[in-house]
Amino acid sequence: MKITITLLLAIFLINGANAQSGITAENLQQLGRLSDPQISPDGKDVIYNVRWNNLEANAGQSELYKVNVSSKAVTRLTNDDKTQASAKWNKDGTKIFFLNEDGDAMQLFEMKPDGSNVRRRTNIPGGLDNYGLSADNTQLWFTAEVKIGKSFKELNTDLPKASGKLYDDLMYRHWTQWADENYSHVFTTKFTDDEITTAKDLMPGEKYDCPLKPNDGEENIAINSNGTKIAYSAKKLLGRSAAMSTNSEIYIYDLASSTTFNLTEGMNGYDKNPLFSPDGNQLIWSSMETPGYESDRNRLMLHDFTTKKTTELSMGLDYNVEQKMFSNDGKKIYCTVGINATEQIYVFDLFAKKTPIYTAITSGDYDRTAISITTANKSDIIVLTRMDMSHPVALYHLDLKTKIETLIADPNSQLLTTIKMGKVEKRMIASTDGKQILTWVIFPPNFDPSKKYPTLLYCQGGPQSTVSQFFSYRWNFQLMASHGYIIVAPNRRGLPSFGENWNDQITGDWGGQAMRDLTSAIDSVANEPYVDKEKLGAVGASFGGYSVYWLAGHHNKRFKTFISHNGVFNLEAMNATEELFFNNHDFKGEYWNNPIPRSYTMYSPHRFVGLWDTPILVIANEKDYRVPYTQGLDAFNAARLRNIDAQLLTYPDEGHWVLKPQNSVLWQRVFFNWLDKYLK
Repeated sequence: MKITITLLLAIFLINGANAQSGITAENLQQLGRLSDPQISPDGKDVIYNVRWNNLEANAGQSELYKVNVSSKAVTRLTNDDKTQASAKWNKDGTKIFFLNEDGDAMQLFEMKPDGSNVRRRTNIPGGLDNYGLSADNTQLWFTAEVKIGKSFKELNTDLPKASGKLYDDLMYRHWTQWADENYSHVFTTKFTDDEITTAKDLMPGEKYDCPLKPNDGEENIAINSNGTKIAYSAKKLLGRSAAMSTNSEIYIYDLASSTTFNLTEGMNGYDKNPLFSPDGNQLIWSSMETPGYESDRNRLMLHDFTTKKTTELSMGLDYNVEQKMFSNDGKKIYCTVGINATEQIYVFDLFAKKTPIYTAITSGDYDRTAISITTANKSDIIVLTRMDMSHPVALYHLDLKTKIETLIADPNSQLLTTIKMGKVEKRMIASTDGKQILTWVIFPPNFDPSKKYPTLLYCQGGPQSTVSQFFSYRWNFQLMASHGYIIVAPNRRGLPSFGENWNDQITGDWGGQAMRDLTSAIDSVANEPYVDKEKLGAVGASFGGYSVYWLAGHHNKRFKTFISHNGVFNLEAMNATEELFFNNHDFKGEYWNNPIPRSYTMYSPHRFVGLWDTPILVIANEKDYRVPYTQGLDAFNAARLRNIDAQLLTYPDEGHWVLKPQNSVLWQRVFFNWLDKYLK
C-alpha cells in the first residue's frame, strides 16, 4: 500500500502542471473508492473504508480511516500491505472491530479508536467473510465456507490430473463461479475476551448459502440487541427449483432452543436484508412480491414479534426501498429510496398519526449510497455517502433541521482539482407515445456550442437498472465526455425510480417501447446544432448490449458504429444462463411453449442480422455466466460473415464486468480507439 500512496502523490504533482484536464482511464484507477461509513455511538467520529487500486500491481486493497465530524480531521487507522474491511464500533465507542488479512484468510481483529493496540479476536480455520455483534457485544455471528460431501475429484482419486465437472441438475454455475461442495453458512458464539477458534453452525448439513451468492453480504444477517435471536436470508432451494425461483426467505434462529423457523413462509419473492429494532421486538426486511421477478418493487416489511403481525410500511410508495436503519429509540426508520433517477433518503415514522408515514429528507440530483445513524443529546445524527456523475463517493453529514449535507471526507479531493468535468444536464424528452423520458446529457469539458461534436447514445443494462447519478468505474460518462463526445443517457421504459408501471413495461417487450424511447432520446438531442448527426454511435452492456444489437438491425442509418459489451444476442440461446427465472419472466415463457412467446420471434436481435450494415465492436468475457460469452461470439461471427467491419475483445479472467485494473484500462483503450476510428 505504501507504493500506491507514493505513486498517487507523484501523480498529483505531475497533474498539477496540467490542471483541469479531462478525466482519463488511468485517473479512474487512481481514485479511492469510499464505502461503509460507521458513526461512533457519541456521533463525534466516523470510520470508513477506502479501496485503492494499484495499476502496476494489477490489484487493489482496502484501508480504514476515521474522520471527526466537527473538525473534519482525517486519521488513517491502518497502513500496511494487508486488506482491512467491515469496521464497526463497540457498544461504548472505545474499540473498533474489523476484518483483517491474516495469512490467506480474513480474521476478526480489534483496535483502539486511534489505530493502536491491534489484537486478533478470531482464529477460525479458513477465515470468515462477514460478521456482526449484538448491541451488548455479548454474541458474535459470522459467515464462513463449509464443505459438504466429496468433490468429483475426490470420488475419482485414481485420475488426479482429470479436470472434469459432473452435474445432474441446474444452477451448476452462477455469475463467475461453478457450483462445488462448498457453501456459506452462518455461525455464532459467545463473544468473550478469549480468542475464538470454534463456533456453532446454524445451518448444519444444509446445501444452501447465506449470504446469497455471489453479490450479497452481511446485510443478509442480523442479530437482536441481547444476542438471543439471529435472522438470516437464504434461498433453501436446489436444482431446477433454485434456477426457476427468487423465493429467498427470512429465517429466525433462537439461540436458547436451537430452533429455526421461517418468518416469511408464503411470501414467494425475494425476502432479504433483515434488521431487528433496538428493543428486538420488531424486524424489518426488504421483500419482493412477485416470484421469479428479480426487479419487482422492493417493499419495506415489518413483523411485530408480540402481535405476530406482518405489515408493509411502504404501502403507497411506488418506488424501491433499499438500505435501511432504525433510529436508536426504534421510533423511526431511515431508508434510501430510488426516485426520478436519483437516490434519496426517506424517514418512516412508526408513530406518525397521519399517512403516509414516510417523508423525503434529502433532495437534488445525487445518489446516496450508504447511511449510518446514532443518537446524541436526544437528536439523531446521520452521515451518508453521496455521489453524482461528476464526483465519486464522498462522506457527508446531514443536518436534519436544515437538510444541508456537509462534506466531511473525500479521499479524492486533491486529484479532482486536477480534473475538469463536463456539464451534466437533465432533460425531459417526449417518446413516441407522448411519455416523458428523463434523459441525462453530458457535455465535454470546455464545451463550445459553436462546434459540432460526435455523440453517443448510452443504452442502460439491467434491464431494470436506473440511469441514476452514479459515478461508474466502467461506463463513466465523464470519461467519455473527456474524449470529446456528447453522451445521451435516457431512462427508457423498464427502469426503476419512475413507478412500477414504468418499470414493468419492458416485460415481454424488449424490442418494443424501450427501444423507441432510446431512439426518441438520441433523435431529440441530435437536432441540436452542436451535434454532428453524421457521427452518432450507440454503446451499452448486458441489456444495453442487447439494445445495441437490436438497434443494429433497426436504426435506419442513424448510427455510424456500435459497441456491445456482454450483450444478449439470441434469446433462445440465453437458456445457457444460470438463473432461468429471469428468462421465464422477461420473455413470458420458454421458446418451446405453444404458442411461442413473441419475444423469441419478434425481439431476438439474431433474427435481424440480415439488416446489419454498421461496424461493431463486440466484447464478450469467458467467465460471464449471466450472459454467456457465446452470445458475443455469435454476434461477432455474424458481423464478419456479412463482411461488416468488427472487432472482438474478450477476457478469459473476467465475468459480466471488467474488474482488474489493467484489464479496465485496456478495455477503455480499445473502446475509444474503436469510437475514434468511426466518429472522428
